Amino acid sequence: MQRLNSLTLQGLNGTHVEVEVDVALGMGQFTIVGLADTAVQESKERVRSAIKNSGFVFPWGARITVNLAPADIRKKWPFYDLPIAIGIFAKEYDLDQEILANSLFIGELALDGKVRSVSGILPSTIFAREKNFARIFLPKENEREASVIPWIDVIGVESLAEVMEFLTWEKPIIPAEKEDIGMMREKHTDHIVDFSSILGQEHAKRALLIAGAGGHNIILQWPPWSGKTMLAKAFRGILPTMSIDEMIEVSKIYSIAGLLPKDAPLLFDRPFRVVHHTASEASVIGWGRDSRPGEISLAHRGVLFLDELLEFEKHLLETLRQPLEDGEIHVNRVNASYTYPAKFTLIGAMNPCPCGYLGDTEKSCICNAGTIERYRSKLSGPLLDRIDIFLNVPRIKVQDFEKKEKSEQSAEIRERVERARKRQEVRFAGTTRWYNSEMTNKEIEVYCILTPEADEFLKKAVERLSLSTRVYFRILRLARTIADIEDSDDILLPHVAEALGYRQ
Repeated sequence: MQRLNSLTLQGLNGTHVEVEVDVALGMGQFTIVGLADTAVQESKERVRSAIKNSGFVFPWGARITVNLAPADIRKKWPFYDLPIAIGIFAKEYDLDQEILANSLFIGELALDGKVRSVSGILPSTIFAREKNFARIFLPKENEREASVIPWIDVIGVESLAEVMEFLTWEKPIIPAEKEDIGMMREKHTDHIVDFSSILGQEHAKRALLIAGAGGHNIILQWPPWSGKTMLAKAFRGILPTMSIDEMIEVSKIYSIAGLLPKDAPLLFDRPFRVVHHTASEASVIGWGRDSRPGEISLAHRGVLFLDELLEFEKHLLETLRQPLEDGEIHVNRVNASYTYPAKFTLIGAMNPCPCGYLGDTEKSCICNAGTIERYRSKLSGPLLDRIDIFLNVPRIKVQDFEKKEKSEQSAEIRERVERARKRQEVRFAGTTRWYNSEMTNKEIEVYCILTPEADEFLKKAVERLSLSTRVYFRILRLARTIADIEDSDDILLPHVAEALGYRQ
C-alpha cells in the first residue's frame, strides 16, 4: 500500500488528506472511499485513461482501493487524480519515498495524461508551508500563483509522465522561481475613475472621504443622473493600497472561487464588487451547493456596491445584517460549516421613490404616499442602524458644467485617508480592529473623548431625535473618524455636528 499527501479545503482553511492506495489481486475493481463527492468519484475514469494514454500499463486485473482519510470530512475538490495515479504506480515502479513523504500533491488529470489547473491553489500552498512540507506538486498553469508563497518549493508539472520522471530520478526536480510581489505591483496598472473628473458634488466627495477613512457604510440617495454610480466607482481610488498580507488574504478568496486573473497571481487592487438587484441570495452570501464564497466575501477589504438598492428583495438585504456587524459570514451545510471573511465597505445607491423624482426641484414625483412607503419599507430599522452615512446627492445643474474650479484629485484625497488610517493603526495596535467603524462600545468610551460642548450637543440631539443606542454609538464612531481626518485627538463640536448631519 502507498500513502501520499493531499488536502481538502473547508472555506479558506485546509485539512490534511492522506491518499491511501492499495493494489491487490482481484476482479478488476476500482473503489474510492472516504466521503468523496461526485467529482472525486469520477476520477476513476480520468485516472484509467490518463495512465493508458501516457504510455503506462494500467493494472486492469487488479483490485484498486483508494481511501481518502479522514473519512468523516467530505472531499469535494478535484485534487486527487494526481496522487491516486501515483499511488497506483507505486506497486510497479521504484518511487522515491522521501519525496513522496515530504511532498503534497494536487492536480486534475485530463484523459490524455495532461495535468489540468484547479482552483484554490493559493490557500493550498499556504497550508503546505504551514504543515512543513518541503514541496508541493501542482499543475504547471497554477505554478505562478503558488510561487508568491515563500519557504516552500513549488513544482509545476504538465503531465503525469513528467511527474513519474521526477519520482524515478529520470529528471531533476527544479523548483519554480519565486515571484517578487513588490515588482509585480509596480508594473500593475488599473484604470479607476478619478474624483477630479466628477463635476461638483463636493459634499458627496467629503462624505466618501470620511467613509474611506473609517470604513463606514454609506447610502447615496437622490434622483437619476445625479452621479451616484460614478461617485461609488471613484470611491475605490481613494482607498489605501493593500498591504502584502491583505493582497494574499483577498487573493485566497478569489483563488477558491476560481476568479484570479490569468495574467496575475494576486489581486493588487481592492475589490469593487457590483451586485445587480436580480442576484440570488446564494450568489451574494455564498450558500451555493459547493459553499464557495459569495459577493460579500469577494468584496473583502474592498467595496460592495448595491446599485438600485430598493430593487433588491427584502430578505436578501436582511441577510447583510450579520456580515455588516461581524465582518464574516458563516455557511452551514449538512456535513460541514465554513466561515468566510466579509469585511467590506457597503455603498448603496437608491432613488427616493419608484419614479425617482421625490424631492427633485426640476421634475415632479408621480408616486402616491402608499407606493413610496412600500418601496422604502425594504430597508428595515436594524439594517439602517448599520449604516453610518446617509447622503442626498443632488442633480448636477447645467451651470456646473461651466465651472473652472480645480477639483481635488483622488490621489490627494487618498493621502488624507491614509493619514487618518495611520492614526487608527496606532490606536488599534495589538487588536483585531482595523477601522473606527469596528470599535466596540468599551473602546468608544476610551477613544471617543468629547469636549463638554460636543457632549452636551450630542445628548440633546439624541433626546430630541429619539435616536437608538446603536445610532448613538455609530455617531461617535463617525465623529472619531472626522476628528482623525482633522488630526484632532479630541472630538469637537463641529465633528459631532457633521457626523449627526449624515444621519437622516
